[in-house]
Amino acid sequence: MINIVLFEPEIPQNTGNIMRTCIASGSKLHLIKPLGFKLDDKTVKRCGVNYIDKCEYEVYENIEDFYSKNKGTFYYFTRYGHKPHDSFDYSNTDENLYFIFGKESTGIPAELLKPHLEHCMRIPMTANVRALNLSNCVAIVTYEALRQQGYPNLLFDEPHKSNHFIEEA
Repeated sequence: MINIVLFEPEIPQNTGNIMRTCIASGSKLHLIKPLGFKLDDKTVKRCGVNYIDKCEYEVYENIEDFYSKNKGTFYYFTRYGHKPHDSFDYSNTDENLYFIFGKESTGIPAELLKPHLEHCMRIPMTANVRALNLSNCVAIVTYEALRQQGYPNLLFDEPHKSNHFIEEA
Protein backbone atom coordinates (compact mmCIF):
# COMPACT_ATOMS: atom_id res chain seq x y z
CA MET A 1 0.00 0.00 0.00
CA ILE A 2 1.09 3.54 -0.73
CA ASN A 3 1.09 5.81 2.31
CA ILE A 4 1.56 9.57 2.21
CA VAL A 5 3.01 11.05 5.39
CA LEU A 6 2.89 14.78 6.10
CA PHE A 7 5.25 15.81 8.88
CA GLU A 8 3.78 18.88 10.61
CA PRO A 9 1.89 20.28 7.58
CA GLU A 10 1.18 24.00 7.77
CA ILE A 11 -1.00 24.95 4.81
CA PRO A 12 -4.60 23.66 4.75
CA GLN A 13 -4.93 24.05 0.96
CA ASN A 14 -2.01 21.68 0.40
CA THR A 15 -3.44 19.09 2.78
CA GLY A 16 -6.87 19.35 1.12
CA ASN A 17 -5.30 18.79 -2.31
CA ILE A 18 -3.25 15.89 -0.96
CA MET A 19 -6.39 14.33 0.53
CA ARG A 20 -7.96 14.38 -2.92
CA THR A 21 -4.83 12.78 -4.43
CA CYS A 22 -4.93 10.07 -1.75
CA ILE A 23 -8.56 9.30 -2.51
CA ALA A 24 -7.94 9.23 -6.28
CA SER A 25 -4.92 6.95 -5.91
CA GLY A 26 -6.19 4.67 -3.14
CA SER A 27 -3.43 5.84 -0.79
CA LYS A 28 -3.65 6.39 2.96
CA LEU A 29 -2.73 9.75 4.48
CA HIS A 30 -0.81 10.08 7.75
CA LEU A 31 -0.68 13.48 9.47
CA ILE A 32 1.93 14.13 12.15
CA LYS A 33 1.19 16.92 14.65
CA PRO A 34 1.41 19.76 15.19
CA LEU A 35 -0.81 20.73 12.27
CA GLY A 36 -0.89 24.35 11.15
CA PHE A 37 -4.69 24.22 10.88
CA LYS A 38 -7.74 22.35 12.15
CA LEU A 39 -8.92 19.40 10.08
CA ASP A 40 -12.42 20.82 10.14
CA ASP A 41 -11.08 24.03 8.60
CA LYS A 42 -13.31 25.11 5.70
CA THR A 43 -10.19 25.64 3.55
CA VAL A 44 -9.19 21.97 3.90
CA LYS A 45 -12.71 20.92 2.99
CA ARG A 46 -12.89 23.31 0.04
CA CYS A 47 -9.59 22.03 -1.41
CA GLY A 48 -10.61 18.41 -0.92
CA VAL A 49 -13.93 19.26 -2.61
CA ASN A 50 -16.66 16.76 -1.78
CA TYR A 51 -14.28 13.85 -1.30
CA ILE A 52 -12.78 14.38 2.15
CA ASP A 53 -15.19 11.97 3.82
CA LYS A 54 -13.74 9.25 1.56
CA CYS A 55 -10.13 9.94 2.61
CA GLU A 56 -8.52 7.29 4.77
CA TYR A 57 -6.26 9.15 7.18
CA GLU A 58 -4.75 8.94 10.63
CA VAL A 59 -3.36 11.67 12.89
CA TYR A 60 -0.33 11.11 15.16
CA GLU A 61 0.86 13.10 18.17
CA ASN A 62 4.48 13.11 16.96
CA ILE A 63 6.97 11.25 14.74
CA GLU A 64 7.67 8.62 17.42
CA ASP A 65 3.97 7.82 17.59
CA PHE A 66 3.92 7.42 13.81
CA TYR A 67 6.99 5.13 13.71
CA SER A 68 5.64 2.96 16.54
CA LYS A 69 2.41 2.24 14.64
CA ASN A 70 3.69 1.71 11.10
CA LYS A 71 6.00 -0.81 9.46
CA GLY A 72 7.32 -0.87 5.91
CA THR A 73 9.81 1.04 3.78
CA PHE A 74 10.15 4.75 4.53
CA TYR A 75 11.23 7.25 1.85
CA TYR A 76 12.06 10.85 2.72
CA PHE A 77 11.55 13.72 0.30
CA THR A 78 13.92 16.61 0.82
CA ARG A 79 15.51 19.28 -1.29
CA TYR A 80 18.80 17.98 0.15
CA GLY A 81 18.33 14.48 -1.28
CA HIS A 82 20.74 13.29 -3.97
CA LYS A 83 18.72 10.51 -5.59
CA PRO A 84 15.81 11.14 -7.95
CA HIS A 85 12.41 9.89 -6.83
CA ASP A 86 12.15 7.44 -9.74
CA SER A 87 15.43 5.68 -8.92
CA PHE A 88 13.74 3.38 -6.40
CA ASP A 89 11.75 0.21 -7.03
CA TYR A 90 8.19 0.63 -5.78
CA SER A 91 6.76 -2.27 -7.79
CA ASN A 92 6.01 -4.67 -4.92
CA THR A 93 2.29 -4.19 -4.25
CA ASP A 94 2.55 -6.27 -1.05
CA GLU A 95 4.98 -3.81 0.54
CA ASN A 96 3.89 -0.86 2.67
CA LEU A 97 5.54 2.21 1.16
CA TYR A 98 5.67 5.40 3.21
CA PHE A 99 6.50 8.64 1.38
CA ILE A 100 7.38 11.21 4.03
CA PHE A 101 7.17 14.93 3.26
CA GLY A 102 8.17 17.75 5.58
CA LYS A 103 6.42 20.94 6.54
CA GLU A 104 6.16 23.59 3.86
CA SER A 105 8.41 26.16 5.57
CA THR A 106 11.37 24.04 6.64
CA GLY A 107 10.94 20.47 5.39
CA ILE A 108 12.00 17.43 7.40
CA PRO A 109 14.53 18.17 10.18
CA ALA A 110 18.09 16.97 9.51
CA GLU A 111 18.08 14.78 12.63
CA LEU A 112 15.22 12.74 11.13
CA LEU A 113 16.89 12.50 7.71
CA LYS A 114 20.41 11.59 8.79
CA PRO A 115 19.69 7.96 9.83
CA HIS A 116 17.89 7.38 6.51
CA LEU A 117 20.24 8.90 3.93
CA GLU A 118 19.90 5.88 1.61
CA HIS A 119 16.16 6.63 1.33
CA CYS A 120 16.39 10.43 0.97
CA MET A 121 15.38 11.68 -2.44
CA ARG A 122 14.61 14.77 -4.44
CA ILE A 123 12.44 15.48 -7.46
CA PRO A 124 14.85 16.83 -10.10
CA MET A 125 14.35 20.47 -11.13
CA THR A 126 16.28 23.46 -12.38
CA ALA A 127 18.46 25.68 -10.22
CA ASN A 128 15.82 28.42 -10.56
CA VAL A 129 13.49 26.77 -8.03
CA ARG A 130 14.33 25.56 -4.53
CA ALA A 131 11.32 23.25 -4.25
CA LEU A 132 7.96 22.46 -5.83
CA ASN A 133 4.63 22.89 -4.07
CA LEU A 134 4.04 20.12 -1.53
CA SER A 135 0.82 18.83 -3.09
CA ASN A 136 2.50 18.69 -6.52
CA CYS A 137 5.37 16.65 -5.07
CA VAL A 138 2.96 14.20 -3.46
CA ALA A 139 1.13 13.71 -6.77
CA ILE A 140 4.34 13.22 -8.77
CA VAL A 141 5.72 10.59 -6.41
CA THR A 142 2.44 8.79 -5.79
CA TYR A 143 1.80 8.33 -9.49
CA GLU A 144 5.38 7.19 -10.13
CA ALA A 145 4.86 4.43 -7.56
CA LEU A 146 1.48 3.56 -9.09
CA ARG A 147 3.01 3.51 -12.59
CA GLN A 148 5.62 1.02 -11.42
CA GLN A 149 2.85 -1.12 -9.89
CA GLY A 150 0.70 -1.03 -13.03
CA TYR A 151 -1.95 1.27 -11.49
CA PRO A 152 -3.60 -1.43 -9.33
CA ASN A 153 -7.34 -0.98 -8.76
CA LEU A 154 -7.43 2.31 -10.68
CA LEU A 155 -9.83 3.06 -13.52
CA PHE A 156 -8.65 4.06 -16.97
CA ASP A 157 -12.08 5.35 -17.99
CA GLU A 158 -14.40 7.75 -16.20
CA PRO A 159 -16.92 5.55 -14.35
CA HIS A 160 -20.04 7.55 -15.25
CA LYS A 161 -19.43 7.85 -19.00
CA SER A 162 -19.38 5.42 -21.87
CA ASN A 163 -15.90 4.23 -22.89
CA HIS A 164 -16.65 5.91 -26.22
CA PHE A 165 -18.00 9.20 -24.85
CA ILE A 166 -15.85 11.41 -27.10
CA GLU A 167 -16.50 9.37 -30.23
CA GLU A 168 -20.25 9.42 -29.55
CA ALA A 169 -20.39 13.18 -28.82
